[in-house]
Amino acid sequence: MRKKLHGIYIGFFFLSISALKAQTIVISGKTKGERFDGIGAVSGGGATSVLLKDYPEVQRKQVLDLLFKPKFGASLSALLVEVPGDGNSTQGTEPSHMHTKNDENYFRGYEWWMMKEAKSRNPEITLDANGWSAPRWVGNNNFWSQDMCDYYVKWIKGLKNAHGLTLDAIGCRNEKGTNYDFVEKFRKTLDRQGLTGVKIHAFDNWPKDKFNFVKDMQSDTALSNAINILSAHTMSEIPTPPAVIQAAKELNKPIWNSEEHVYKEGFDCAISIVKAFNENFIGSGVTKIVNWYLVGSTYGIEPYANTPPMMIAREPWSGHYSAREALWGYAHYGQFTAVGWEYLKDACGKLNKGGTYVTMKSPKNDYSVIIETEGASEPQVLSFKVTDGLSNGSLCVWKSNAESQFVRINDIVPVNGAFDIRLDTGAIYSLSTTRGQQKGSFQNIPDSKPFPYPYYETFEEYKSPRQFGYLPNYTADIAGGFEIADRSDNKEKCLRQVLSEMPQSWAPEWMPYTIFGDSSWTNYEVSADIYIENEGSAGVMGRVNATGTGYGSQPNAYYMTLSAQGKVGIYVVTQDLKIPAKLLVSGKLPIQASNSWHRISLTFSEKIIKGFVDNVQVLQASDNTYSHGMAGLMTVDESTKRSTAQFDNLKVNAIDKSNTLPRRLAKGFRPMY
Repeated sequence: MRKKLHGIYIGFFFLSISALKAQTIVISGKTKGERFDGIGAVSGGGATSVLLKDYPEVQRKQVLDLLFKPKFGASLSALLVEVPGDGNSTQGTEPSHMHTKNDENYFRGYEWWMMKEAKSRNPEITLDANGWSAPRWVGNNNFWSQDMCDYYVKWIKGLKNAHGLTLDAIGCRNEKGTNYDFVEKFRKTLDRQGLTGVKIHAFDNWPKDKFNFVKDMQSDTALSNAINILSAHTMSEIPTPPAVIQAAKELNKPIWNSEEHVYKEGFDCAISIVKAFNENFIGSGVTKIVNWYLVGSTYGIEPYANTPPMMIAREPWSGHYSAREALWGYAHYGQFTAVGWEYLKDACGKLNKGGTYVTMKSPKNDYSVIIETEGASEPQVLSFKVTDGLSNGSLCVWKSNAESQFVRINDIVPVNGAFDIRLDTGAIYSLSTTRGQQKGSFQNIPDSKPFPYPYYETFEEYKSPRQFGYLPNYTADIAGGFEIADRSDNKEKCLRQVLSEMPQSWAPEWMPYTIFGDSSWTNYEVSADIYIENEGSAGVMGRVNATGTGYGSQPNAYYMTLSAQGKVGIYVVTQDLKIPAKLLVSGKLPIQASNSWHRISLTFSEKIIKGFVDNVQVLQASDNTYSHGMAGLMTVDESTKRSTAQFDNLKVNAIDKSNTLPRRLAKGFRPMY
């Protein structure tokens, strides 16, 4: 026989609340609170969102709703984006708004679009930004320069003038040390340009010395006035020192974690996210936590492709996507809090038998309690007493564990402001006097499908490149910048590698290359028409099965290049090579290849690799390093100079050259702009 009491079953195999010693927590509305500045994620620090822009509109909207729509999915209250700088920043590059000092374009790339979509769903979401890389011209290859201040200001003004969005905060540079002169110069530049409302957070580093600059702020008025927010990364690994927490109070500066990392699988990722959020405040005084990264819209061969994003959306050709359990970890915060709520510090802490809890109140005296019991030794009971003007209404209770995520269980009705709750081990709970939460979902998500094969891209459907952010569907730039452009002969459109100089890249870079396709491809031909502009070399890639380690972009791949002087070569490259590549075979053709179109083809048949120029075989090699991988296009670096080249009529086909029609934009697809 069992009896149900306040939603807790009591019987031979069930513990009653009275059988467990309760931990008592007092929630007082008079407690001095610290402003909650939000939880969110990063779009950037790599070309992490590149394939999401290519989805059919229906599925693209669904993914964005699950990320940003209030009280639906993750319900993020903060978004941080990369200020694109033409350099590899983990998975790949994002195109700058200023490739050169005299170039300004506020529709390149997709971060403008991402911020606009987030803001349209949640007008209260905060918008933050930071730079990883910068074009080489900035400061004459000196990032910490007045040029960079101006570069940031133009990006912020472009965001406002072209897209109607106001930036809330910005960093100095991601994970590249400190520079006091720069941040002071940056603050003056923002103020001079009428951007006094844009706050600067600094300095966004992760090692043990990441907060060493704070002691200098206590004696340097100019430095203190320049930095509005003390920010760093990975406080779950290296917490904020107590002296810095005290200094932050004395300086009246909040502490933000501008990049937390939780690299775990399944529900372990979800509960670890909540634990990190809780402990960031409890142990490090952090009031805003942003995780790297938002959505996994990279190819699967790229670094960190599957963890840590909360969603996977890398099949725009099929429309298939999936939510990871991690998304519901965010929801346990996002659907129960909002920017401007207050942490009630006296009602935040660690649980006696393992786990953590935080309590926040709204300006209207609603409150939410967020609890996780990761690592708890046994079930436990919390006994709450609510006083001093907070809501006396019932609390909804939402729970997640390894078996099921974000499930509403029985409400709790306080009696004279008191209530108990029994906590299982390995679970997340959100208790709140607010309502409207839901586990958002969509029916009929398309099934996963392989990348289309054979594949033929002519770039002719991109009549207005600006509408597409100058980026075609399905290509992912790992280094360099491959943009939709007019052909030199004015015969419609092509793809052009536009960067003539190596940027100030956050991570070491290999040569410029962009990838597309299916990593399971084995025996095939990849070919393209190539136009080398003036000097340099360009070519095609095949069997690409890795794109670097996350800090460096040297791939696992084969490639064939043609130079302006007619030199040809087939190469193999591996991530661990100490040289850019190993030459397998080379030759010299009796042609001058610059400023003219030539068709380059590379075929793979088991270990035999053949190279063709203008449909004539010119090279053959035998190598069994790689048996499968994607395709790509590339140009070659010469020191800090980069080859610029145009590519058209891109094909991946069976070696027998079976016919295929040019690709058309998917039904239901809409450009970003």
